Amino acid sequence: MSSAVLSIGSNLGDRLAHLRSVIDGFGPRVVAVSPVYSTAPWGGVEQSDYLNAVVLVDDPELGCRDWLHGGQRLERAADRVREVRWGARTLDIDVIQCAEADGTVCSSADPELTLPHPQAHKRAFVLIPWLDVEPDAMLEVDGTALRVRELLDGLDVAERAGVRPTEFSLISARPAEG
Repeated sequence: MSSAVLSIGSNLGDRLAHLRSVIDGFGPRVVAVSPVYSTAPWGGVEQSDYLNAVVLVDDPELGCRDWLHGGQRLERAADRVREVRWGARTLDIDVIQCAEADGTVCSSADPELTLPHPQAHKRAFVLIPWLDVEPDAMLEVDGTALRVRELLDGLDVAERAGVRPTEFSLISARPAEG
């Protein structure tokens, strides 16, 4: 029934292992995985840098809320604690956008699952890896579909520069994080 764009991040514990747990957890539903980036924390809370990536998933049996619940299950398995808004976390999985099999982008104002993600268009750590796996990606902002490339180009240079490539990969054997 749906496909989704997931933004994943970690800045506590074995960050790379936490991100890899998402790939393992969604298994054959994973369609594409971006390179891993290192980014400064977003939201003003003092903490360590994040590792971030974007994962495209697809399953004709799942709906948009299923992607949210699957992500929450993986966050719990990684001992995610929600004490401080925008605080450090072992694993963070955000559903950025979800689409039905016919390509219709889902829209939701539900506080549990707001779609498209209301802040994604402001976050280079979402847009840059997304473009790696879907160069022609579109994101609806205030009811208008916009090219992700144009949204990224509209961000502050410092915001874009803060998203730095790493040598890590979530889909092949690469050096362990050290």
